[in-house]
Amino acid sequence: MGCQTQTAATIRVMVDQTRERPLFTRKGERTRARIVEAAAGLIHERGVAGTTLDDVRAGAEVSGSQLYHYFADKEELVQAVIDHQADVIVGNQRHADFGSTEGLQAWRDMVIIQTKGVTARGGCPLGSLGAQVAESDPKARALIAAGFERWSTAISDGLRTLHAAGHLPADVDPDDLAVTLLAALQGGLLLAQVQRNTRPLETAVDTLLALASAGEGQTRS
Repeated sequence: MGCQTQTAATIRVMVDQTRERPLFTRKGERTRARIVEAAAGLIHERGVAGTTLDDVRAGAEVSGSQLYHYFADKEELVQAVIDHQADVIVGNQRHADFGSTEGLQAWRDMVIIQTKGVTARGGCPLGSLGAQVAESDPKARALIAAGFERWSTAISDGLRTLHAAGHLPADVDPDDLAVTLLAALQGGLLLAQVQRNTRPLETAVDTLLALASAGEGQTRS
């Protein structure tokens, strides 16, 4: 279950089709962004099923006609929220310094502090959406898959610098390590969420980073 895969090209086609939308004025784009941000906050707090369009309308302080001007239905709004969450996460990841051991440790500390700050509630904004809509909304699933691909790429870009500097074992592939770190992060966040304790997340990330750095500085051929 859940092990079916699609090619990156197929995902990109589905994402491109999903992202096709009318152009709006600058004011219209700001209104649309406000709606998406309000929806993102509500959905992260209450879940997709627990968030209604009326909730979003009230949260964004827009009328019903405004809401439907930008989004034909709830599915379209959820897809916009996925795009928004992926953009925020990848943007933050790009600012993290994965090219140094100090930067990697700082990123680890930031993740733990943020998770503690919300008492481990909500889980990953992107991962939790995947669990809710992957089997019911193919376009949403494709957007989430693309978001994770972008996230993994952002991580591996930094890890390549770390690898080139000799801070990772020569036989560690930065792309594979990025996927593994992302998987550990997602699993750790889920366990932290259900246990309301960051210890599982700390254990998962710290163990992986320790294993990844074992043999650091070994001779490279």
